[in-house]
Amino acid sequence: MKFVSYWHDTAPAFAGAAQGPVSGHYDVAVIGAGFTGLAAARQLARSGAKVVVLEAERVGFGASGRNGGHLNNGLAHSYLGAKAELGKERAIALYHALDDSIDTIKALIAEEGIDCNFRRSGKLKLASKPKHFEAIARNFEALNKECDPETALLSPEDLRSEVGSPFHGAMLSKKSAMMHMGRYVVGLADAAVRHGATIFEGTTVTGHHELNGTHTLQTSRGSVTVANVIMATGAYTTKNFTWFRRRIIAVGSFLIATRPLTNAEAQAVMPGNRTCVNTMNIGNYWRLAPDNRLIFGGRARFSATSDQRSDSKSGEILRDSMERIFPQLKGIDIDYCWGGLVDMTADRYPRAGFHDGLWYAMGYSGHGAQLSTHLGMTIADAILGKADRNPMQNYPWPAVPGHFGKPWFLPLVGQYYKMLDKFQ
Repeated sequence: MKFVSYWHDTAPAFAGAAQGPVSGHYDVAVIGAGFTGLAAARQLARSGAKVVVLEAERVGFGASGRNGGHLNNGLAHSYLGAKAELGKERAIALYHALDDSIDTIKALIAEEGIDCNFRRSGKLKLASKPKHFEAIARNFEALNKECDPETALLSPEDLRSEVGSPFHGAMLSKKSAMMHMGRYVVGLADAAVRHGATIFEGTTVTGHHELNGTHTLQTSRGSVTVANVIMATGAYTTKNFTWFRRRIIAVGSFLIATRPLTNAEAQAVMPGNRTCVNTMNIGNYWRLAPDNRLIFGGRARFSATSDQRSDSKSGEILRDSMERIFPQLKGIDIDYCWGGLVDMTADRYPRAGFHDGLWYAMGYSGHGAQLSTHLGMTIADAILGKADRNPMQNYPWPAVPGHFGKPWFLPLVGQYYKMLDKFQ
């Protein structure tokens, strides 16, 4: 078993990183080379801006290369819950931004010729308990009427041709998709460089100050001056950007990938070949990989640590969950086990905008694979003076009380959600 991301291990290496010291003046510096940062850099460079991307590790190192490979439209919340919290207009705008984000990715892939197995698959939100289906049905009624007519409500009988495990019904979101995340992020980086952006890997931003509208960024390889800075660091935001650290909760998300399944095994497990998520608070999500592996993930443990020891513990929990859902896979070889950090906000809504001289897009709360490309391009367009399409523009983002970077409270949150799953 390999303790590396399947997406990293099965993607080509990015060969376009700049060499030598970091120096000079740029129109825009992007901190972070995941989907958000690279999409912003490409958009800016295509418009003629001089752009530098500063990445502490390597392209796609963080959440962009450590997720489940889903591009799901729809919110982290129920539509009814979002409408109550955000208001109808903003809830619909955010929902449509997630729809648009998948269209954006599809168009970008076609324009840049990125080979990443993109496919409109549809997503199933599967009811784990009968009363969960009642909640799904109420949400579906409002969502289908007010926001997304391309949804369908499926009965337990309908699901027999979709998934090889019994559930109590589901909502099908037909616009959702899937792709190979590693190939996409490398292709996106290649496109950004092709359009003129400069990408430095292995370059940590160690300091920042602004004077008269000019930013100076000190890094582990030198310094640059820039007119604009985009923070695209999510859960990997460093201590020198305290304002963001106090608002982002880094939570571990963990995954396993089986050996490649035979066609018969794949048909027995996922005949519908869609992305899936269940309705438990400590839930799971899964899909088939391009080579027929089952990629199965979840929160597993409420931890802000992702290393081989932590990932291994979580992998055992995930195997147990997978075998409960799919007993036909009991004892199957697990070829990959990995984890990463997800950038959660306290209310699980994303944030994007401008604060104290810095542009930012982050806080995707587990929905970044689909939304990050779109929001990165949205922030780039705002810098270029185009119409601001940001659905979370001017939405309040208070600091998490008592939180200064290390989420000491995660075990308590985990116990709370375990209790909810037991009694709800």
